[in-house]
Amino acid sequence: MSAGTEQIKDRVATEPFVTDQQVLIQRLRRVLGDEAVSTDLSAREAVSADVYSGGATCSAVIRPQDADALAHAVRLLTTGGVQVIARGGGLSYTGGYVPLSENSVVVDLSAMNRITDISVQDMTITVEAGVTWQQIHEALTPLGLRLPFFGTFSGRRATVGGGLSNGALFHGTARYGTAADSVLGLEVVLADGSRLVTGQAGFRNASRQYYRTCGPDLTGLFLHDAGALGIKVQATFRMIEAPAALGYASFAFTEVAAAARALAAIGRAGIAEDAYVFDPETTAKNLSATSTRQGLAMLKAVARAESGWLRGSVAAFRMALAGRGAVPEGAWSLHVSCAGNSMAAVRHDVQRCRTLALAEGGRQIADSVPRAVRAQPFPPLNGVLGPKGERWAALNAKVAHSDALAMIDAVEQVIAPYRARMETHGVTTTQLLIAISNHAFSVEPVLHWRDEWLPIHRSSPDDDHLATLEEPAADPATRALVADIRAALVAMFAEHGAASNQLGKTYPHLEMLRPETAALLRGIKRQLDPDGLVNPGVLGLPGKD
Repeated sequence: MSAGTEQIKDRVATEPFVTDQQVLIQRLRRVLGDEAVSTDLSAREAVSADVYSGGATCSAVIRPQDADALAHAVRLLTTGGVQVIARGGGLSYTGGYVPLSENSVVVDLSAMNRITDISVQDMTITVEAGVTWQQIHEALTPLGLRLPFFGTFSGRRATVGGGLSNGALFHGTARYGTAADSVLGLEVVLADGSRLVTGQAGFRNASRQYYRTCGPDLTGLFLHDAGALGIKVQATFRMIEAPAALGYASFAFTEVAAAARALAAIGRAGIAEDAYVFDPETTAKNLSATSTRQGLAMLKAVARAESGWLRGSVAAFRMALAGRGAVPEGAWSLHVSCAGNSMAAVRHDVQRCRTLALAEGGRQIADSVPRAVRAQPFPPLNGVLGPKGERWAALNAKVAHSDALAMIDAVEQVIAPYRARMETHGVTTTQLLIAISNHAFSVEPVLHWRDEWLPIHRSSPDDDHLATLEEPAADPATRALVADIRAALVAMFAEHGAASNQLGKTYPHLEMLRPETAALLRGIKRQLDPDGLVNPGVLGLPGKD
């Protein structure tokens, strides 16, 4: 135990706990340091809204430097009756960290961003919760290593803590599943300030975190919990050797059902690390939003990503030739990235993808999209706004492959009655389909509309990109329409028994569980957080019975 930790404990122990908010904040400053506690209005507003909506403005933001400081701060706050809400990169859109009450403090974990251990011998990496997926990828790449799932498209800012709370997926998901599938163990700060360790390191005599399921899977208890059960401060992941060879393929389809059948077939076969479908509108938006400067940067990234100068130059040249015509207008496009230990193995998998896609009527097209995505897996966060400054918010339903077409149809049936009003208000929809491991299919409808920006829209994009956009005026009527459509989609997902990630406060969870399962979840929450002060409202769990 460090001298600093002893000093913090001494400071906490010398005074009785208090409930007066101003005095409480003064004590937080003494525990964490003045620079780690902010009551500035703009800072509080910035962390009290996500990409979709805002809530009550929290009373303070704290930025602890380590787990000891965080644990003591949490104990101070919950003993004082204050709600505690952890926030990672802030890029979610389901209200997961949006406060319900001003009697709350948001914990900004960005200062807890250290990679504490990389064991090449044991193939594990341990990181603090504020570490980003990009940070991990950049640390492991020179070692020839990688996470199986290695990050979200927003991984430049998205963090491990947020991703494990909300079911992060994308890069590597078609083969390896979500972020949670690679976790070996966690350290979590509970509501009373105690620190719980799961996985093998939770055993009294264990020297390393190397195994997850010796006995009940306590690690899994805190995964995808939307931060309801505690604050993650550290995670250990298993690593893999980075693939020696990569290959790509893209296919165009005239209708979504054929593209979905091909995606499901490729997903079931387990032959791609990434497999996803863009609708025509998504492709058009992405291509139209790419500036000449961004295009040149992407070509350089593609050239660097390829093994060998000549191969990289050829790949970049082909991509430049394809240009904005890489995907035919009006087509649904399926994109795959394959990986293996040799080009022969990769060519085999790419050929299998081709066979499956062509069997569903697909036409092979330039592979510019998956090649570009892998060349720059963590692009600037300019995409939090559309190419004309519009906002967007996604929803998602995870279903079995056999239910994918029915879910795609159900999404259209829900949206259809709103089409006339959507046209009047300028609301549009796009759709993303993703294969998850070999057993699940994700349907993600996205709503786009023009409305005033939230703090994250102003802070996330590059300054030069933001300067090219004009913020729309506030449009409460359109915002209400979007909310109605989202509510209808969420209700339909529940009717179908679909799973979702980023549950937050948007998707019903507790009320959808069987009675015995719901009772167990309530009991766990009551045991870990008896006063309901840790992120109340997520998963449908109330603040206090």
